Amino acid sequence: MSMPPTSLPNVLVVEDEMILRMRAVDIVEDAGFCPVQAVNADEAIAILESRSDISLLFSDIQMPGTMDGLKLAHAVHDRWPAIKIVLVSGQVKPSENETPADSRFFRKPLAVDEMISQLQTMIGAGALKILPTTTTDPGENLEVSRSPQESVLAAENDNLRLLLEQADTDAKVLLAQAGIEAHEREAADKLQKLILGELHHRIKNTLATVSAIAAQSFRTAISLEHGQKAMDGRLLALGRAHDLLIQVSWSNASLTHTLSGATDPFDSQGGRRFHFNGPDLRITSGAVIALAMTFNELCTNTTKFGALSSSSGHVEIAWTVDEIEQRLRLKWSESGGPAVAPPTRRSYGTRMIESLGQQLNGQVRLAYEPSGFVYQLDVPLRSVMASNA
Repeated sequence: MSMPPTSLPNVLVVEDEMILRMRAVDIVEDAGFCPVQAVNADEAIAILESRSDISLLFSDIQMPGTMDGLKLAHAVHDRWPAIKIVLVSGQVKPSENETPADSRFFRKPLAVDEMISQLQTMIGAGALKILPTTTTDPGENLEVSRSPQESVLAAENDNLRLLLEQADTDAKVLLAQAGIEAHEREAADKLQKLILGELHHRIKNTLATVSAIAAQSFRTAISLEHGQKAMDGRLLALGRAHDLLIQVSWSNASLTHTLSGATDPFDSQGGRRFHFNGPDLRITSGAVIALAMTFNELCTNTTKFGALSSSSGHVEIAWTVDEIEQRLRLKWSESGGPAVAPPTRRSYGTRMIESLGQQLNGQVRLAYEPSGFVYQLDVPLRSVMASNA
């Protein structure tokens, strides 16, 4: 999705993970530049072909589509040599020979201050300067206390790392004791390394996502307590989505189960104030995460300000499949609650709700109607449906 040209240097952010893309956009804005967003390399190329004011490419390496971030970087370097390039990844670390000349590489999770400094070094100082909002004594402890979810996650990561190390040792011992031939042990070692590599990638990606959620939850929070609650709710929503995917071996999941799993924690009065109407579909793991996180924001908003802030309010969630145009159309309609009005500021939750359309290559419409808030999503089926569904 392109943006109108501005007087600020423009940075093209290419990231297929919605939450991580939003965090990268924050980093670009904090550096004083104007972000332009793309979900994959194909969209990035289309943007570059349509405008001539991009100063820097900020791209993830692992992406779906016709090319990954490395191929995109080389294509950009060849066709638009004046554009600076920054590559990031939580899985691979390319050598200098694999990356374009004068490009930079950073591992996920990103060190924000270092990223901002590097962007400003590569394309200028930017127009904004981020100043501390509070002052502290030199001896004051600046560490924000961890939430219970963060503490559990940190402990699980430590335990998992130790288990992986022990598993590597145990597997070699067991294979030797079983008398398995050398070539079979070599094949088993390769399979184990493949599994451990994939697990490592998912852990790093999850840590990057958690870091992005935490940073963005506190970014616009009116207090530490408000930011803590917002972050806890988002981490719980992410955990519920992961639980659902684990049940199906992280392949694809039911759309109905995804939506009900996201809304159940907010149906505290037990009267099924959420009503579903639509055919069930098998959707991709990426769509599960994106929908679960978006619906967490919709549910949070309706319980605070919308229909479910009133005892008589309810939410209708209906979706249809257009077989001719091959599109999924979903509508969230609130009724029975107080009068609603457009928000006075664009919060993190609003950004995420709007970002779902771009994430799934479709459109989103928000309407603050007198009868209640309405959210509409219109996306191609190929963006959400699992290939083997």
